Amino acid sequence: MTSSTTPVPTALPTRRGPHRAWYVAAVAFVAILGAAGFRATPGVLITPLRNEFGWSTGTVSLAVSVNLVLYGLTAPFAAALMDRFGMRRVVALALLLIAAGSGLTVLMTASWQLLLLWGVFVGLGTGSMALVFAATVVDRWFVRHRGLVTGILTAAGATGQLVFLPVLARLAEGPGWRWASLAVAGSALAVAPFVWWLLRDRPEDVGTTALGVEPGAVRPARSTANAALRAVTVLGRAVRTRPFWLLAGGFAICGASTNGLVGTHFIPAAHDHGMAEPVAAGLLAVIGIFDIAGTVASGWLSDRVDPKVLLGVYYGLRGLSLMVLPGLFAATTEPSMLIFIVFYGLDWVATVPPTVALCRRVYGQDGAVVFGWVFASHQVGAAFAAVGAGLTRDHLGAYDLAWYGAGALCLLAAGMSMAIRHAKGR
Repeated sequence: MTSSTTPVPTALPTRRGPHRAWYVAAVAFVAILGAAGFRATPGVLITPLRNEFGWSTGTVSLAVSVNLVLYGLTAPFAAALMDRFGMRRVVALALLLIAAGSGLTVLMTASWQLLLLWGVFVGLGTGSMALVFAATVVDRWFVRHRGLVTGILTAAGATGQLVFLPVLARLAEGPGWRWASLAVAGSALAVAPFVWWLLRDRPEDVGTTALGVEPGAVRPARSTANAALRAVTVLGRAVRTRPFWLLAGGFAICGASTNGLVGTHFIPAAHDHGMAEPVAAGLLAVIGIFDIAGTVASGWLSDRVDPKVLLGVYYGLRGLSLMVLPGLFAATTEPSMLIFIVFYGLDWVATVPPTVALCRRVYGQDGAVVFGWVFASHQVGAAFAAVGAGLTRDHLGAYDLAWYGAGALCLLAAGMSMAIRHAKGR
């Protein structure tokens, strides 16, 4: 990893209108929005695939688990690749990979093909546009408003869920799941040109500076190190520190209780209680609506409140809400379920801005890559929850144990988060 730096010019260019950083953030928002929608698609495919091919919930959940693991494990390497080759190249290629994986799904006849296409291809593609992409954009283009912009870009994931899930659920129930897969492929192909034309890697590439940078400040130079080697080297340093394990452990539980459990199994669990799949998908979309507000607010708070305290509160409230969820399922949408949906939406990924802030505070210039590894733990936790909940449903005939177990783990994560205050840096 290079240690050289580049001084920021003392004479800043004259600007009219919004800073270029906001345009870059807007393009990143669209890309992250699409990635979230693409990754969430398997949740609406579980029942159709089970009905057409006779595959068990556990079999389909295994493909979802591979997707989740690669979505996470790709992130730190993607962050290093973005340092080496640029965000534009990495994200554009990721969108093409998603389009190939989703489009070829319509030709599959065996479960291993689902594992390869939705598990590997889409997992690698969406992982390259995961939240580590948001962290990289913020680190390069923003000095002021970092917490707020992190919250906005994180909210793109909720927006993607809001936009895609109801549409894909209706396609899967009406014309069929193949149309849903083709819709994802077409959307990825449509976003790729905008990323290539409009996204820029660094402010210096267009003759400007990061938003809020002080005149004469020193900015890190472009890395020329081997991307994979840097990702592993940063991990080697981070694992020797206590904050890393507390953050990674808490974020693994975060992934288990969101993407892995609710994101993957809420629709089939609601269907088990007589609720139509489009209605259940609509409830997940409502989570997305309130997630936008919750995440942006969390980003704003992360600039003002100790992020460790925020994490403890978020995880604790999430754990308590999951404890009551099994008693809320019904064939119709009851007010109690709507209350849960609103609350869970506000808390869904509100954990991301304070986690990014802590990685930046503790690990400095390596913060984005460290967050990539912390995010990898998020997706490993999600993968275990996805397959574990599927097996629970297969063997016990219900998801109740999965909800209670995830609630207990969230309470543990709250305690781990509060313990970070006793860890003094590296």
